[in-house]
Amino acid sequence: MNLRQVARAAGLSVAATSFALRDSPKVSLATRVRVRELALQLGYQADARVIEAMRHIRKPREARQSACLAVCSFYDHPRPWEKSTHLSRVYSGMKQRAEQVGYRLEPLWLRAPGMTYRRFRGILQARGLEGMLCFGSSDVDQLFPSEINLCAIVTVGLSIRTRLHRVVSHSFADTTVALDRLHQLGYRRPGLVVSNYEEQRSARAHTAAYLAWCERHLGLHAAMPILRVDEVEGAAVLGWLGRHKPEAIVVVHQGTELLLLRSALRKAGVRVPGDLGVLAISPVLEGTDFAGLEENQSLIGRWAVELLAARIANRDFGIPLDPRVEMVESQWHEGNSLRVFKSVNC
Repeated sequence: MNLRQVARAAGLSVAATSFALRDSPKVSLATRVRVRELALQLGYQADARVIEAMRHIRKPREARQSACLAVCSFYDHPRPWEKSTHLSRVYSGMKQRAEQVGYRLEPLWLRAPGMTYRRFRGILQARGLEGMLCFGSSDVDQLFPSEINLCAIVTVGLSIRTRLHRVVSHSFADTTVALDRLHQLGYRRPGLVVSNYEEQRSARAHTAAYLAWCERHLGLHAAMPILRVDEVEGAAVLGWLGRHKPEAIVVVHQGTELLLLRSALRKAGVRVPGDLGVLAISPVLEGTDFAGLEENQSLIGRWAVELLAARIANRDFGIPLDPRVEMVESQWHEGNSLRVFKSVNC
């Protein structure tokens, strides 16, 4: 059973039958319903490969030259990945995977001078862009504007509060892995130091994982108060260490702040790892000398493209009713901030 046979049975032209099966407003609703019911009775099934090819052919000539994905963000810089090691790795992963599956990336700046959401929407339509990769925002309460939700959208991280398809770091699993590693090495009094920014960025997954891990392995009474900071201040950290005396700490912060932490500990005469074990969780750990978990930004970027390509293939456009979230676990980074106890009693 093919389209021409369905058209003959319906008493319509092939074009009108095609419009009806694609739910096109070019034919009446009654005709659309009648043709779809007839096609179902006749056992007609469309070929997905032909449908996708025809969608491509119907695009403007300029849009057919190369399948393209828009890349945008709500940051104040037109290309935030050029100013951030973390975001540059995400973008590199996106670009690599996009090229492998036949797309190129086209950066578009939402906050360009004179740009409005209406104008941005017009750009998307004029260029035939069906997919958008969003890097997020420095504001963790940013909403995605409904005016530009005409294409498939995938964001990275949690900074866009609107329910979107997204790829994020698996912060809960990362903290659990970190605490398991400390326990295996023989540490029995772990503490948690976490930046307020990372608390928001992870939806408080790090603190939730710490409390859950302590309750399961040590008893909830053994969980020491969590130190939340904006910046690493030597007095605050040293005071907390003196009051609670952890054997090791899991530190969740940016790489620059980790360098300040190492300096503060060194000035105070706290030897790492002799007096204190330190395991860091951070977007970038290179150059810190800390052992820990570093976000797998390249994989986040690659998965974002794969998720977006799947949403385009499924014609899943706009803000989704049932968003998909994919979580990427971080990678172990060797350092010299942990030691193994001579006798480990599990």
